[in-house]
Amino acid sequence: METLKINYKNIYYPPGGILMWIIIFLELITFGIAMVALVFYGSEQTELFHQSRLQLNTTFGAINTVFLLSSGFFMANAVQQFKEKNIQKSSFYFKLTMLGGLLFLILKSLEYYHKIESGITLDTNMFFTFYWLLTGFHLIHVIIGLVILIWTNYGMTKQKSDTQIEDVEACAAFWHMCDLIWLLLFPILYLIF
Repeated sequence: METLKINYKNIYYPPGGILMWIIIFLELITFGIAMVALVFYGSEQTELFHQSRLQLNTTFGAINTVFLLSSGFFMANAVQQFKEKNIQKSSFYFKLTMLGGLLFLILKSLEYYHKIESGITLDTNMFFTFYWLLTGFHLIHVIIGLVILIWTNYGMTKQKSDTQIEDVEACAAFWHMCDLIWLLLFPILYLIF
């Protein structure tokens, strides 16, 4: 089976290109600063944060974690299949990745609906300000990730595709960033306080 050869000395290494990694690091720093602020305010108002955290649906959070981790696994398989020039299998794994992202969006929307129905909004208290801002910002990243997945999958499956491995790896790097951010948000918001 023939695999793609990658020039590791070009500007596109690390996988996905240096510009994608600059974006990823900036996003991680932004989320990191917000999470440090969350922990700081949580240590100042421990009882409020604990009581507020108990109003979150930990089961929904855990299921969403499974959705994103599974989609990350499928994304890694999509990259591998693309490297092996098996475009149909790669596209299949792209679609499974997108399904995981879509299921995440549906469950998160349901969770948001329950919060709004219960009167829990951005200005309920400091915990929920962080909850809405952090999960909302993450949700926007998942939506952007899904758009990138759809676009990349479309590009690689069309008749005269010019999709390169760097394109697929950039897509994967962005999607894995969404996974990583959720893996940090889930325990901090749903389990620790």
